[in-house]
Amino acid sequence: MNLPVIVGVDGSESSLRAVDWATDEAALRGVPLRVVYASLWERYEHAVFAAGPGKTEQILTDVLVVAAAKRARRRVPDMEIATEVVPEGPVPVLRRAARGASALVVGSRGRGGAAELLLGSVSLAVAGQADGPVIVVRGDHDDRAGPPARGRRIVVGVPDHAADSAAVRFAFREAAQRAVPLEAVRAWHCTAHETADHLLLAGEPAHVHEQSAVDALETGLHAPAEEYPAVEVRRRTVEGTARTVLLDASADAALLVVGARRPHGIGLRIGRVTHAVLHHAACPVAVVPERA
Repeated sequence: MNLPVIVGVDGSESSLRAVDWATDEAALRGVPLRVVYASLWERYEHAVFAAGPGKTEQILTDVLVVAAAKRARRRVPDMEIATEVVPEGPVPVLRRAARGASALVVGSRGRGGAAELLLGSVSLAVAGQADGPVIVVRGDHDDRAGPPARGRRIVVGVPDHAADSAAVRFAFREAAQRAVPLEAVRAWHCTAHETADHLLLAGEPAHVHEQSAVDALETGLHAPAEEYPAVEVRRRTVEGTARTVLLDASADAALLVVGARRPHGIGLRIGRVTHAVLHHAACPVAVVPERA
């Protein structure tokens, strides 16, 4: 099934860069592009300013959605593009859209007045709650999305001993589409209370943790590596916190991929590591739901 790549737009510069990324992503996957704008706030303006029925919304449709579609078509002239304006808030609209998308792409910041925020509330909420992969095109790095990014590696944080991680498979697919290396990273460190006196760590506490990281990499990479044999995989186990290791790895990467787990079937949990990379990574971040 050729599910489209969907991009959420709101007229901000950040969302325009997301359009560029989504267009290139759709071209790489050979699928259509769908541009979505959630216009609930505009309905409130109707009540405040008493605009003619449909008048202001039609203007916004022309300016935001049609302009975004034209931008995408200029970038990839033969792209199949659909547009949609939905009179609801952006978070529920984009959450629903993600269910029928091969990937949902959003910018890192919207048009709100809190420009000092590292990540907009909509992007954070959607990345944390969507049922499908969400790519947040963020940071100073995001203006390099698109064809130039194809020459750089994909980075994935490999979870604990997951034999079939959706995030790892997503990362392999992205690397295969771009014909770039995949850097699979697993962090490890000794906690302060672990000493040579620890019963299980006597003599070599660091070695035990490092070997556990190596084992986690091998477990997580085995099946997808067989599925994508052409992908060059660079395995890295690094001493340090997962947050620090992944943020360092995001420098000069095309995309950083992390997983998010669903607790008890209600939404996705954004852990501290995922929260940190969404706010501070030097490249776009893909958050992929992991099923129990």
